[in-house]
Amino acid sequence: MVLKVYGPTCASTKRVLVCLLEKEVEFEVIPVDLTKGEHKDPEFLKLQPFGVVPVIQDGDYTLYESRAIMRFYADKFRSQGVELLGRTAEERGVVEQWLEVEAHNFHPPAYDLAVHVLFASLFGITPDPKVIEESEAKLLKVLDVYEDRLSKGKYLGGDFLSLADISHLPFIDYIVNKMNKGYLIKERKHVSDWWDDISSRPSWKKVNQLYPPPV
Repeated sequence: MVLKVYGPTCASTKRVLVCLLEKEVEFEVIPVDLTKGEHKDPEFLKLQPFGVVPVIQDGDYTLYESRAIMRFYADKFRSQGVELLGRTAEERGVVEQWLEVEAHNFHPPAYDLAVHVLFASLFGITPDPKVIEESEAKLLKVLDVYEDRLSKGKYLGGDFLSLADISHLPFIDYIVNKMNKGYLIKERKHVSDWWDDISSRPSWKKVNQLYPPPV
């Protein structure tokens, strides 16, 4: 059976799709219209009880949480496509470290910024200038750390592309191309070079072209 990926236009799902393309894993996408509340339908909640995307079905195996899905397929298909976890235990540790940094330091302010700048109407909220200002300030500090890290290596994990890099693609794309806040990236030479590199990968270009964001 072909792997099914639910909710392809959503940011978190896109990191999964890029991972699958890099690992040369075949899949089909199942649209989930958040504007119509399809992620809260009883049938969808059987797959993902928290009512968010992505979720995958691989035969009788179901998995949700985008980073967990990426880790699973990067490990399951180690022998094909691009190595995204590192070649040694030490490299894997660094990749996991920066995946955690992305999830806990980068993603929260980037998400809050996207919600209030891009998706306020979708979420039924009024954009809060204070949240926008605070989120941007938090991102500045995170990106300063990234600038230092990337001055010592081409990618977050070192000299190789990894899940840690891929995981940043959807929300930096929002920042640069949807929010008109590209200066956050471009003002940092090493971060800017890194972004130009990872965003030029055919896998990301394909995902972004096929599944544009709902804004």
